[in-house]
Amino acid sequence: MRPAADSVEGGATLPQEVDLVVIGGGIVGCSAALWAAEQGHRVALLEKGRIAGEQSSRNWGWVRRMGRARAEYPLGIESLRIWEGLSARVRRDTGFRRTGIIYTAATDREMAWLDAVERDAEGFGLAVRRLTGAQVAAHFPEAALTAAGALLTEDDGRAEPAHATAALALAAREAGAAILTGCAARSLETHAGRISGVVTERGRIGCAAVILAGGAWSRLFAGNFGLDLPQLRIRSSVLRTGPVANGPRFAIGNGEFGLRPRLDGGYTIARRGRAAVQVTPDAFRLLRLFLPGLRRNSSEITLTLDRSAWNGFFIPRRWNADAITPFERCRVLDPEPQHRQMRKAMQSVRRAFPVFDNARIAESWGGIIDVTPDAVPIIDRVRDWPGLVVATGFSGHGFGIGPAAGQLAAELATGAPPLVDPAPFRLSRFPAGVPQSGSDTASATV
Repeated sequence: MRPAADSVEGGATLPQEVDLVVIGGGIVGCSAALWAAEQGHRVALLEKGRIAGEQSSRNWGWVRRMGRARAEYPLGIESLRIWEGLSARVRRDTGFRRTGIIYTAATDREMAWLDAVERDAEGFGLAVRRLTGAQVAAHFPEAALTAAGALLTEDDGRAEPAHATAALALAAREAGAAILTGCAARSLETHAGRISGVVTERGRIGCAAVILAGGAWSRLFAGNFGLDLPQLRIRSSVLRTGPVANGPRFAIGNGEFGLRPRLDGGYTIARRGRAAVQVTPDAFRLLRLFLPGLRRNSSEITLTLDRSAWNGFFIPRRWNADAITPFERCRVLDPEPQHRQMRKAMQSVRRAFPVFDNARIAESWGGIIDVTPDAVPIIDRVRDWPGLVVATGFSGHGFGIGPAAGQLAAELATGAPPLVDPAPFRLSRFPAGVPQSGSDTASATV
């Protein structure tokens, strides 16, 4: 059920020593590897499966600043700047286009949300335009879109998940980074209290710094050496249509669906506000941290009891460096899409845009999103593991802010001045983000 994405053939040779190891071949990890390699650092990127095999190829493809948590606005602004020149930088088309994004509102609650988004956007100096219901209708003359108002950012845009991350990985390799696919990281090594290497399924790589950008897998990997990352998994579903003539040119979000034009003439569509939290043992372990958010968003969040709950009881949470790990037993998370949600999303789109009445559904897929209690990522040095930087928990926002987030993580790992203030992304904002009691942090190989 995975979407088609550009492939990247990994290298066959494991380097003996580098300056920086990046764990995770999603957009954040590939962005970090590219930036660090461009600065002259020796870099190895480890991906247990394939580049962009999980959420980096399964997301909506929006590149937005508007509508973010306030903490994310600086990253969103910097990322849009990077996206603007990214295709030229990597010498490949990432699919980025400044085509504008519109959020529409039909209820009082949605209008209040638009008010808050407008205040935040204007506070960061973004050019946003408020539209009345009549102006929304004028933007979409062939639509039957119900809207009391809307917010438009014409500078925001979109890119193609099927192409962008692979383009970054290939450019990182051309800049000197070793890109290793089908090569899971098993554990970290330390010497004299600092990161000194990474043990992989193919052998050891010596290094001075590590970035953990493992997405939905980050919590499991970190737990093996006693770091309790507050992160849960949310299941999402997306579909794409074949080409649709005379469809909307803007990416659109409302209370029912999200829609994005694609370079191939089709559209990426998903149902908004219907996140499915996977009921797993971790969901119970982290309930105290996540409960306030679950209560606030109870109308938009559902619980899903699927095979992940059963698997969660049997996945090892500790392993030795010479043992086969969960990352080797499951190379790519590829959940079944929620077909009922996809049907509802398509029905909503067809009601709003009759031009989709005969649109062909070309493909649908599921994905697993890594979510923090406040839906803001963790991008931080780990105090008790000098040399380790964590970049995870992007909560469904990672594709758009990925280029800046990866650069920030690489700056923290290499000691360069950060492009934005990293304080809002500190792990210490969560009480669970400390080593678990009884963890063996004295071991040289953990």
